[in-house]
Amino acid sequence: MDSRQLLEMLHLAERLKDTPRHCYTSGGRRESVAEHSWRIALMAYWIADEFPEADMNKVIRMCLIHDLGEAFTGDIPTFVKTSTDESKEETLLFDWVASLPSPVSQDMRALYDEMLALETVEAKIYKSLDKLEAVIAHNESDIATWLPNEYDLQLTYGYDMVQFSPYLKELRDAVREESLQKIETESTQKGRS
Repeated sequence: MDSRQLLEMLHLAERLKDTPRHCYTSGGRRESVAEHSWRIALMAYWIADEFPEADMNKVIRMCLIHDLGEAFTGDIPTFVKTSTDESKEETLLFDWVASLPSPVSQDMRALYDEMLALETVEAKIYKSLDKLEAVIAHNESDIATWLPNEYDLQLTYGYDMVQFSPYLKELRDAVREESLQKIETESTQKGRS
């Protein structure tokens, strides 16, 4: 790959550092899309031994590229994102991917197609981690930043995706338990006020 092409790709990806997500960090600032992508890639690396049948290098690549479309559209929280929003993001992303040099464009398009189909174990792991990281991040943020609908989401979001894996179901249950403890703590503190 030509070094100038690589620089152009990196400059586009850099936008994700400045693209805020709905969630806040434990330090009280808005999380970026880049931080979310980094952490789900880290999660994939750390749980690789739990999935000896999977190509975890492929999962990590999926995690790293999964939100590149948000460099064009920004992050839209899942509970307000419409099919029109998804279509626009996908079109802009796939047009950009098609403009990339070979073999990167073909490799990325194949990864995106596999991710969208959600049929392989690798795609299922990536999508589960994407959802799990979101609820983990919310547990780390100040509960005052939660919207009213997020109390229920914290208890249900992502369960559909983890059903294929006993390990990921156990992790989702542990995250749910943290959510319940956080909600209970907030309720107790409000009762004292």
